[in-house]
Amino acid sequence: MRAILPESRRILDPAERAAEILFGVIMTMTFTGTLSVAEAGRDDVRVMFIGALGCNIAWGLIDGIIYLMACRAERSEELRTFRAVRDARDPGQARAAIAAAMPPLLAGLIREDEVEALRERLAAVPEPPDHGRLTRRDWLGALAVGLLVVFTTFPLALPFLLLDHVGPAMRLSNAIALVMLFLAGVVYARSIGRPALRVGLGMAALGVVLAVLTIALGG
Repeated sequence: MRAILPESRRILDPAERAAEILFGVIMTMTFTGTLSVAEAGRDDVRVMFIGALGCNIAWGLIDGIIYLMACRAERSEELRTFRAVRDARDPGQARAAIAAAMPPLLAGLIREDEVEALRERLAAVPEPPDHGRLTRRDWLGALAVGLLVVFTTFPLALPFLLLDHVGPAMRLSNAIALVMLFLAGVVYARSIGRPALRVGLGMAALGVVLAVLTIALGG
């Protein structure tokens, strides 16, 4: 059956990318923020970098697994909706199944004759697998999720490795973090249809607040 709309070529949508960048930046800032400007030495910086990188690798792996779990659940839900519409005994049941799987605004626009036409088309489709199988795109998405979290470590941690003094490195790292958070907000603004500047500034402020709270709570 031919899809009505072509599938996006993006592995992750803007909201997913923004969320992973936000998470990676916050996790890294919880490590860089614990360094003492007056007392930290090269050994402290090395321990910080290893800790931040190791933490983000671990959480990147966890986020990737959670992403795959969500994809599997989504595939299974699609199959349940497919069978519910196809096997419905009357248009009302089919309409209810479609409405449950669609945003309310769109579901309310579907006529009963359109539901029946859709059910007839679904009846001609070969029986799908008994469970929602993960696709190559899902695995690539999980890999992208993990890599985004891990790669956000380096821009924030490298100033401490390249500069001899912790004070200037801290200021540069924080500036980079703010820029990354702002850009993540700009990306997220595309998903929600809001002004990029406003959302970018809001994301930067949110990231700083969350990082401070995480450090204060011992995260």
